[in-house]
Amino acid sequence: MAVLTRHLHYPFTLDQIKGLRAGQFVAVSGLVFTARDRVHKYLFDGGKCPADLKDGAIYHCGPVMLRKEGAWVVCAAGPTTSTREEPYLPRLVKDGGVRVIIGKGSLGRTSEATCKQNGCVYLHAVGGAAQILAEKVVAVKGAHFVREFGLTEAMWELELKDFPAIVAIDAQGRNLLRCTQSGSRRVLARLLGDDPFVP
Repeated sequence: MAVLTRHLHYPFTLDQIKGLRAGQFVAVSGLVFTARDRVHKYLFDGGKCPADLKDGAIYHCGPVMLRKEGAWVVCAAGPTTSTREEPYLPRLVKDGGVRVIIGKGSLGRTSEATCKQNGCVYLHAVGGAAQILAEKVVAVKGAHFVREFGLTEAMWELELKDFPAIVAIDAQGRNLLRCTQSGSRRVLARLLGDDPFVP
């Protein structure tokens, strides 16, 4: 059976986002901004954002960058664990107007509420495929905080083409990973004969 993939294009308006469902495959095209720990903390502490994040996407990624013939080239662009950034996300999403968060790993109730309240989605990118994902970067449009934070922690403006991901939390707050975990526990309980010690 063919899997239907939804194509998302920057700017990521509410009309594009609100119809997505947890578990759906998407392909992201257009401008995204990378941000790791230092950028998140800087913005959370009141630092001025160098880019307009409205209807934009934040990618939890520390890309491997090389300078070739005067231009930046992305050699690897895999996701980093999003849990570390979760304390900063509510303010970043609300104040910045961010519509899309891309990363990896499970996010909790706070992020579910943030997505529901602000019309935002959390997309799960494939871990361990950094070089393959780098092939989806068609251009480096800008760089911020390179001197202050270093190449890995800088905020990069990347243009993507059909970057693959799956909706982990949708704009209604449904969490794919939580649903999968609950379903797995129910199946395990049945296999064990409803063992009361199964959490």
